[in-house]
Amino acid sequence: MDAPRVRAPQAVLFMCGRNSVRSPTAAALLRQTAPGLYVQSAGVSPGEGMDPFAVAVMDEIGLDISQHKPWSVEDLIDWEGFNFDLIVTLAPEAHHKALEMTATLATEVEYWQTPDPVGVEGRRELQLDAYRAMRDLLLQRVRARFGGPSVGNE
Repeated sequence: MDAPRVRAPQAVLFMCGRNSVRSPTAAALLRQTAPGLYVQSAGVSPGEGMDPFAVAVMDEIGLDISQHKPWSVEDLIDWEGFNFDLIVTLAPEAHHKALEMTATLATEVEYWQTPDPVGVEGRRELQLDAYRAMRDLLLQRVRARFGGPSVGNE
């Protein structure tokens, strides 16, 4: 007997704490990798603006996230409703929020443990390296989960 076929998601939401580093990075990578999917990102609470290091490391691979405006999951729901069949959480607080929100929904929730590069101190290059490691980890996970072409200048 064949294993049940898992339906590929049509709409994916990436969630993190502030929607200014990890979730917009993951969303941009998935949009590039699998252009047919509807992809959004949100935070448990909105950040003040896009993190300049996140913008810089995405620019290195040819993806511009500089115009992204961080918003909360409540803002997202108010703006367009909640119609996702997969939520990928990138931070523990986002995972708890997603499980709470989907308790009565048929929405799949996956947790991708992703280090937050924001707290890394030291020279600018050390900080950028932490953001690059986060970006590359997310790219690897996006490719493993969704497949698709390569991104940027690889």
